Amino acid sequence: MQRPGSFFFVLFLLLFMAFPVILLSQKAVLKGIVTEGKGQPAELVNVQLVGTKLGTTTDRKGFFSLQVPANRDLHLAISYIGYGRQDTVLRLTPDETLTLHFRLRGMTTSLPGFEVRDEQLRTENIVRLNPRDVMIAPSVAGGVEGLIKTLPGVSSNNELSSQYSVRGGNYDENLVYVNGIEIYRPFLVNSGQQEGLSFINPALVSGILFSAGGFGVQYGDKMSSVLDIRYRHPTQFGAGVSLSFLGAGLNVEGTDKSKRFTYLLGVRYKTNRYLLGSLETKGNYQPDFTDFQGLFTYKINKKWDVSLLTYLSLNRYKVVPSDRQTDFGTVQQSLRFTVYFDGQEVDKYNTYQSGLTFNFHPNKSTQLQFIASAFQTNESETYDVQGQYWIGQTENREQKKGQGEAVQTLGVGTYLQHARNYFNARVFTISHKGTLLYNDNMIRWGAQYQFQQVDDILHEWELNDSAGYSLPNPVDNPGSPNPSRGDLNLYYYAHAHNTLNIHRVSAYASDQWHFNLKNKSRLLLTAGVRLYWWSYANEFLMSPRMILSYKPFSNPNLVFRFASGVYYQPPFYRAMRNMDGSLNPHIKSQRSIHFILGSDYRFQAWNRPFIFTTEAYYKKLDNLIPYEVDNLRIRYYANLTAKGYAAGIDFKLYGEFVKGIDSWITLSLMKTMQDVLGDFYYDYYNAAGEKLPPGKTGMATDSVKVEPGYIPRPTDRRVNFTIFFQDYIPHHKEFKVHLRLLFGTGLPFGPPQSQPYQQTLRMPPYRRVDIGFSWNPLDKNVNRISHKTIKSMWISLEVFNLFQTYNTVSYTWIKDIYNHSFAIPNYLTTRRVNLKITFKF
Repeated sequence: MQRPGSFFFVLFLLLFMAFPVILLSQKAVLKGIVTEGKGQPAELVNVQLVGTKLGTTTDRKGFFSLQVPANRDLHLAISYIGYGRQDTVLRLTPDETLTLHFRLRGMTTSLPGFEVRDEQLRTENIVRLNPRDVMIAPSVAGGVEGLIKTLPGVSSNNELSSQYSVRGGNYDENLVYVNGIEIYRPFLVNSGQQEGLSFINPALVSGILFSAGGFGVQYGDKMSSVLDIRYRHPTQFGAGVSLSFLGAGLNVEGTDKSKRFTYLLGVRYKTNRYLLGSLETKGNYQPDFTDFQGLFTYKINKKWDVSLLTYLSLNRYKVVPSDRQTDFGTVQQSLRFTVYFDGQEVDKYNTYQSGLTFNFHPNKSTQLQFIASAFQTNESETYDVQGQYWIGQTENREQKKGQGEAVQTLGVGTYLQHARNYFNARVFTISHKGTLLYNDNMIRWGAQYQFQQVDDILHEWELNDSAGYSLPNPVDNPGSPNPSRGDLNLYYYAHAHNTLNIHRVSAYASDQWHFNLKNKSRLLLTAGVRLYWWSYANEFLMSPRMILSYKPFSNPNLVFRFASGVYYQPPFYRAMRNMDGSLNPHIKSQRSIHFILGSDYRFQAWNRPFIFTTEAYYKKLDNLIPYEVDNLRIRYYANLTAKGYAAGIDFKLYGEFVKGIDSWITLSLMKTMQDVLGDFYYDYYNAAGEKLPPGKTGMATDSVKVEPGYIPRPTDRRVNFTIFFQDYIPHHKEFKVHLRLLFGTGLPFGPPQSQPYQQTLRMPPYRRVDIGFSWNPLDKNVNRISHKTIKSMWISLEVFNLFQTYNTVSYTWIKDIYNHSFAIPNYLTTRRVNLKITFKF
């Protein structure tokens, strides 16, 4: 028989064990309403109890209800894409019902005098990027442009360069602004190896806005895109250091005691020597790129402040090539191209730019800016390089590159390339910009005067020699008593000395109207006009532009946009110059008319926020200046004119594929074509009606005139697919992974010294995957290491070109004396590993 004491002891033990369960089972109810900035209900807002699996989303009325544990501290987080996260700590008693009201605060990007909210950007053709993603994205070129290349409608064919193409445009069609000042890049850069550092220093950036088309009149006169960068306004002392195999960087910022004076300084050094060691052309590469930037601001009084942006870039590229071996061809015919070099190339690009900005705030709704800026570039490109080449057929195409013996010689020869090119340019600009907020209107206006000076000395030529025969080679007449003794003809020759002084004047004005419809839906219309005149062509241009957005009340997570406008691009110097160096005195501005229809749809998946963006566009192109692209070198047919179009559709899925960090996937389909006005050629036929090949036209008895019509433009990339993905180890967020994937179908190309209609061959697709692994040993959530001085520390291991893909950037063309052409691919960098360490103080 059990003793009574034993019964009470067992009962006490059971109650003691059940006490925590009873406490945890005590519940309370948390209710709330979430609204947007203007008081409208916000649907599908993420409501989460941090550290638990409890969470929900708001309904159409912005309402949520959540059963939560009582008698414990709760960390409530309210978040949605495009808005700042709101955190609240609270504690409820058992059976208590608490109702809260949250008003979403839009994340902002600073622009002159005002802040642009992400919710506002949804109604415009502009996207905002997080500067933190720039610092961690694995990229050879690095910087903001490395992240821009992952956006829809943007493509690139060269990881060594910061240049990009947008919706069928070329590199010269993209606007870049830093703190409202237009940025220029060097003009003589011909390849990614020579390019050096981009103007934008990512360590100084606080805001990034990008538009792939349909942008407003406040942005300048180019046809494709605009990148608007804002540098930080320091509030306290800070510093950062970055070290890697590719270079180093140092930035310092701070204020004086009164907080009226601030400074932001950055110094960078970059060398591509480690990367260039993976190219097939071996030699002694000596690339050295250094730049310095400073932003100084001073608050004169409550209404006036002044800022000075300065930039100095010193770039030197020297290479003494030794040899090259490239395997190419098909499975049926595997070829090897071997070259032994003599000579060297030395290039220098020194760039200076500064801008002085006065900001005047007469009241809270008005912002006036007065900007004076100057740009100067001194560039030289000098080389004398001789290549003695040999082409042979190898044993087996299935073997790895560089393996297999040559079994047959197909050709030998020599080429000699010479250049003494010097380019100097100055650009002086004075401008005024103003913004006025009046009720629901936003009025913008501006005016600008610009003076450009150019002094260009061009002298370059190329001599080709195949088996002792100079190309082009006169036709032999065996047995002739008077054999041909023609002059020595160079394969390519250009010589010119041009000086230009050009005046440019522009002005713009726009307004923004809000309309509330009867069904409570909202319309937002932004419309304006831009005027332009330039002295070289004495051409006056007018560019009307508009953006209309519609946000239905029945589904506030959906926004529709339509943008249209006229975008003129008056030629800068390079587009005025023909292949031989002469200038076109009758050149006119290129024109692009944009029609863009897009939508943004916000939704929840896996209890996480996402945005799906779609944009379809058509661009009607007139007065085009045809061109060809060789690596980064754009060579214009300035004496020709073309018409054309670009049409496509872009998709982007952006959101938290992994909770708490942003990633995105994009897909772009595009077609861009051009019709060169007045171009034609003849097809020749013999007496039997058979078409004769080139070089056999002397046997022709008939000919037919052919007009090529529409042909692909050099940037006609039909499919472009990108991924930017971030992840972390569960419960260890100090370990992160960043992946960047780029895929683009092949671009058109053709032989040198040929007409545009002959340049319709296709390169292989561009495929590249870069991955980075980062560790933050000073993560606040990890109680392992702490340091009072160092705020953060990232150690990153980056693998460039993870799958060792051989991407083609251009071709070297070789001919024999029988006029047979060989297109030898010039491959980009192969797999490389980079170690990077970043400190912030």
